[in-house]
Amino acid sequence: MNRGRLGLLVAGITASGTLLATAAAPGTAATPAPAKAPAAQSGTSYVPPPIAWGQCTSASLQAAGAECGKVIVPLDYDDVNGAKIKVAVSRIKHKTPDAQAQGIMLVNPGGPGGSGLTLSRLQGAIPNGGGNPYDWIGFDPRGVGSSEPSLACDPDYFPFNRPDYVPLNKADETFWKQKSAQYSRDCKQAGGKLLDHLKTTDTVNDIESIRKALGQQKISWYGFSYGTTIGQTYATLHPNRVHRMVLDGVTNPARDVYESNLDQDVAFEKTENIFFAWVAKYDKVYHLGKTEKAVRQVWDDMLAKTRKAPLDGKIGPDEWTDAFLSAGYYVYGWEDTANAFQKAVHGKYGPIKQEYVAANGAPGPGSDNGFAIYLGTQCTDAPWPSSYAKIRKDNFKTYAKAPFETWANAWFNGPCLTWKGKAASAPFSVDGSKAPPILLISETFDAATPFSGAIEVRKRFPRSVLIEGVNGSTHAGSLSGVSCTDDRIAAYLLDGTLDKRVRGDQSDVKCDPVPAPVPAGAAATTQAQKRVAAPTMPNDLRTVVTSAQQ
Repeated sequence: MNRGRLGLLVAGITASGTLLATAAAPGTAATPAPAKAPAAQSGTSYVPPPIAWGQCTSASLQAAGAECGKVIVPLDYDDVNGAKIKVAVSRIKHKTPDAQAQGIMLVNPGGPGGSGLTLSRLQGAIPNGGGNPYDWIGFDPRGVGSSEPSLACDPDYFPFNRPDYVPLNKADETFWKQKSAQYSRDCKQAGGKLLDHLKTTDTVNDIESIRKALGQQKISWYGFSYGTTIGQTYATLHPNRVHRMVLDGVTNPARDVYESNLDQDVAFEKTENIFFAWVAKYDKVYHLGKTEKAVRQVWDDMLAKTRKAPLDGKIGPDEWTDAFLSAGYYVYGWEDTANAFQKAVHGKYGPIKQEYVAANGAPGPGSDNGFAIYLGTQCTDAPWPSSYAKIRKDNFKTYAKAPFETWANAWFNGPCLTWKGKAASAPFSVDGSKAPPILLISETFDAATPFSGAIEVRKRFPRSVLIEGVNGSTHAGSLSGVSCTDDRIAAYLLDGTLDKRVRGDQSDVKCDPVPAPVPAGAAATTQAQKRVAAPTMPNDLRTVVTSAQQ
């Protein structure tokens, strides 16, 4: 990850091979590129050279018997004879006899901007051998991680003690507008022409290139969070190329990116309060209040304290808010967040600083890669408001009912206002009418991708089946040990088995959600907590998935 170099390299061949003038892979003969076709067909006409497989650099992939390589793809699928880039892939082959194999299964953890190279290891995380018939393909989408080039713009974008997200005064508002605009300029310098080609449709074209490079007629897909957007887009454009598709944490195709962010703000207000209610439930452990309202008041009081002076000189209102964001996404880390909360109230700030770093990543070269690609996609998948006045009005309106995350989310996306990559003229229109049966998974109070999105996708994919984790607040939490959900995933992958659809706009199957943790010293209080099995997804892969989504 070379910050600042990419803008100098987009014109042709580079010394490091970041962008290639031809499609030749190391050790292979170049495959002549087809003549440039009209825009509507050029992306589907490209045929990449074979993948030169070799040893993976990741120790966990090596231990799993994976092999790694790179797929050479056009920077611009409307110019298949032009500059090339590389998409890093890994493969773990099927564990069944060849006659029982079901082709390739690609995996994406979300983001946009999440690295999925190690997720080929999910093969072993599907219960009942459900992953064994597939060659599992992990990959880093264009611009991400081990793919070339890998975009990073400013390794120090998330320091401690920044001005307040909430623009309550002109100075703070000016700071964030200028900071956002500067990041946009930094990414233009670092990314150059790549910024025009980071849309979801570009990634879908890369998936088609991976399919062709592997000589497959169809793909299967397991997508988490934004990975469900990729899946919906692929199934719309290439329904006859879909074998199986699992979409977990389903995005809403009826809402563009900007609107979805506002929807998230309202949903996060609820899930954070669900977390505070859990803390209150275990008041004998945390001593922060016996009701949700009382715990929230302690949190609000600490927020007000940070506005007067940063805790330990580092934790201002932004860092305090960011440290609790993961609690709105998942139940997995509730104990750590609650412990950090308790210690901060008593003047011990080390754990809350660790929670902030966990949310934003430690600074360093390439550390903003996920953020840069997130923006590269979010800012260009659909038109962004051209007026800050509109953004300000919409966010203050939302802030009035959802103060927790609204302005943090607004400034996280702030560079989109001045983003230098060319945006699509309109959002992509998802149509699953021709798609085969697919499996959807969502929890009732998922904040990152509200449940209404899963209902919308169920409407648009008339052969889909939706599993609901009833009253859960975990985002994209499959393979967490809830057998009602995980066993159905396995059955679907093995032979296509799905439950029957029910009438109306609702879920087809109702399961227990991912259970909230039980703090040390407290007894399990619900049947769901008592009967949940151990998660089948390894902890390090769960970290890959969750870190991609925040």
